[in-house]
Amino acid sequence: MVITRHIELHADGHADMHNITRDVAMHVRESGLGAGIVTVFTPSATSALTTIEYESGALADFERLFDEVASPDRPYEHNQRWHDGNGHSHARAALLGPSITVPFVEGELTLGTWQQVLFVDFDVRARRRRLVVQIMGE
Repeated sequence: MVITRHIELHADGHADMHNITRDVAMHVRESGLGAGIVTVFTPSATSALTTIEYESGALADFERLFDEVASPDRPYEHNQRWHDGNGHSHARAALLGPSITVPFVEGELTLGTWQQVLFVDFDVRARRRRLVVQIMGE
């Protein structure tokens, strides 16, 4: 069986990070499925999903990593073409990827103790985001 749901959120951009673990877990529980996988996908070229320990130190380290790897101060060909200033946003999102898949057993996500599902919006402006949550199982 495949069930599709959504997570709606407001993101401020500029590496705005959201812990969406509770939302994902709620959708899995409400699906009534006991075992399977849940995939969360962001239909956006400037946002991404991953897991992390959602605490201020790890989040600050993560943001600093992206400033070092894909600094907004570097020149980007994308910015030359479109003049929207978000070339670094596209590079950062591509490094992480647009989706994450987590197995679930007995209706519960199999995440580690300190592991949370993280949505990151790298764009340069605030916007509404609608994530796709697809649950497959039995």
